[in-house]
Amino acid sequence: MSASPSNTRKTVLNVLTTVSHVTSPFISVFLLVHLAAPVLANVGGTNLASQTMILGREYYQTPIGEGLLALGPIVVHSIAGISKRLLLTAPSNKPSGADGKSSEKRATSHRPLTTLLSLTGYATVLIFLPVHFLVHRDYPALPIEPISSVGPASLDYEYVKYGLHTWPWRSWFLYAGLVGSVALHAADGATLIWNTWFKDSWGNLSHKTRRTIAVGGVIIPVLLGLTAIAREPPMIMSFLQNRYHAAYTQSIAFRV
Repeated sequence: MSASPSNTRKTVLNVLTTVSHVTSPFISVFLLVHLAAPVLANVGGTNLASQTMILGREYYQTPIGEGLLALGPIVVHSIAGISKRLLLTAPSNKPSGADGKSSEKRATSHRPLTTLLSLTGYATVLIFLPVHFLVHRDYPALPIEPISSVGPASLDYEYVKYGLHTWPWRSWFLYAGLVGSVALHAADGATLIWNTWFKDSWGNLSHKTRRTIAVGGVIIPVLLGLTAIAREPPMIMSFLQNRYHAAYTQSIAFRV
């Protein structure tokens, strides 16, 4: 006896939810390592931020680690979330009867796009993260002239500082948008995961309290660290500056 479309749909939704939840801890560890650098800039400026970032690369930027511990979980998490949204909004055949209505209601219930969790998630995946990855990871590795594949040793927080000095408004918007979206999404998402698996209120914290923790514990320290970096004078050679500029301007966000 084959499964009904409603049961199949519900099973797929459950699988997508589980995938989204399972990938979240990997993303959280990556973020902890990745954001430690700008936070420590509050103490030691660009130099300490760069040293911390180089150490962090040993975790998430190895040939295997980048796919399994950073990019892989982020991509899978994003695909699972978008697929679930598309499946939930797609029309379905509603089963008749009280039990069928109850089952269908559980299977098709979803948060509106206007919730903070949804808005921050889609803003991260569709806007801020693609620009950030391309500008800071992909474009500097291009072999074309004059970029000539900027090596990891030269791609430190001086590169970030150059962007903050040359395109201050655009750089601050993109950094603040990315950090803010990620931190607030993680704050609401962590509670959702906890309550789903442990059936308990996560410390009985309100939405406002969780978001306040995200702002005070992540967003403000990271942005203050970037402020400390931006206040320092540039410390790069002119030939490297040209390569930095070429890498940034590969993106339309810094070219127009």
